[in-house]
Formats: sequence, C-alpha cells, structure tokens
Amino acid sequence: DSIDINNTNMSANLNELQNATVGMTVGVIEVLCLQPFNYCKNMMQQGRPLSTDPRVLYRGVMANAVNMGSCTMIQFAVGGSLKKLVSGGEQRTLKMHEEMGTGIAAGVTSALVGSPLELIMIQQQRTGKGSLETFKSIANPNNFFRGFLGAAVREGLWTCGYLSIPPIVRRNLREMYPDKFDTDNKARVPAALLGGLFACYLTQPFDTVKTCMQGDIARKTYGTFTQTAKKISEDGFTAFYRGATFRYGRMVCAVFMMDYLQAAVGPLLYPSAFK
Repeated sequence: DSIDINNTNMSANLNELQNATVGMTVGVIEVLCLQPFNYCKNMMQQGRPLSTDPRVLYRGVMANAVNMGSCTMIQFAVGGSLKKLVSGGEQRTLKMHEEMGTGIAAGVTSALVGSPLELIMIQQQRTGKGSLETFKSIANPNNFFRGFLGAAVREGLWTCGYLSIPPIVRRNLREMYPDKFDTDNKARVPAALLGGLFACYLTQPFDTVKTCMQGDIARKTYGTFTQTAKKISEDGFTAFYRGATFRYGRMVCAVFMMDYLQAAVGPLLYPSAFK
C-alpha cells in the first residue's frame, strides 16, 4: 500500500529543516493537551500530594513545551537523516532493526536538550517559581545535567516506541488482516497502544530515578543515579512504577497523536515532498 509506505518513511521524504518544523509542531501540540498527566506523574514519583488547580497542573508548561518541541524536532531531524543514511536514499520500507536503531539514536541525542528543560519544569512544579528564577537556581555545572542518564535511556526507548513500533505494527496488521484493518486509522489504535506500553513500562524505572534526582537538587534525599535507585528500592520494586498509570495514559495519547500527526503534518506543510 503506497500510503502506508509513505507514512512509515515520512521523515525520510523531508530535509532536516522540514523535519525539524514538523517535529516542533507535533511536540508542542502534545504538551499543551497532556501537561496535567505529566504533572500528576511527577508528583506521584516523588511522593508529593496532587492538586486539581489548573494553575498548579500547568506549572512548568512553557519549559515543557520548549522541551517537547525541541526534543521532538531533534528526534525527527536526526531520525530522518539516519533513515536516509540507512536506506542509501532509496524509497523503501526500513527493516525492523533499522526502524528501532534510528529511533533510539535520535532519542538519546535529544536528551542533551531535554534533560535540563525537564529539570526546570520539575523544579517549577515543586516550588511554583517562575521560569527565569528557576533557571538561575539550576544554572551551574553540578545541577544542569542532573538526571541526564535516566533521561537518555528513557528518550532512546521512548523515541523507538513512537517513531518505530507503531508503523511496524500498523504495517503488519494491514498485511496480515487486510479485511479488518483496511485503513491506516483502524490499525493506528492498536499500534499506539503497543508503542505506549513498550515505551512506558520499559523506561519507567529510569524515569522515576531521573524525576527524583531532578526534584532534589539540594541532594538531601537523592544523590547520584545509583544512590537514588538504591534509595527508591528500599520501598520495593513497585516504587519504581509510581505514576506509571498517568504516564501510560499520557503515552497512549501521545503515541497516537504523534503517530497520526507525523503522517498528517508533513504532507500538510510540505505537500510537494509527498507527490
């Protein structure tokens, strides 16, 4: 099906600047819709009380919008370049290991930008301070990349989930069950569910360690990555999965949105690239 091939290799049809524009647009839309899920997840991971006040739910939304916009922009741009490199410029469907490899590499690269921005967001959620004041409090070598390792692992597998798993599942469903999944939209729902499940539960422990580290820049409870993991484990293995329900709910929505928008926004902004 030519439509399925174009959707799967969408970013390979665009240059780096075009991929960046698509990625930024998709990331910002996702944050503005789903920020309350992120707030609840972060608070539960740190054992802090939840609020239903929209002003609290949306604390740090600007930092998160910049984070998701820039990280998704990087992921699409790097992912698109790697897909072109792997395919040798040919218009072909990438193999499973090629899809996953390019997704992981793009995600890890984006963590260089995303980790400091998430630190700003989490500190705003804890303190209620403004963006500039929060930035000043973390703008030193000891704090700026706090939690980076957890963010890098999480972003690599998360990107693999939303850029690689859904297209692979969607393509296989349409090939194996053409009568039931006769359109991309019908196959997109189970693809989004599997992509979100993969990304959430594989990366949740890393995300929990990262969040606890970034919420405690004074290092009163959590020190290094290893020390933080050991401290969390004192409450049992399930402690690493605090907030997983909110994270999975957000991820299902995000994978669906990003998978759909990846296919829709590119042709909408750059129709000549998809003729």
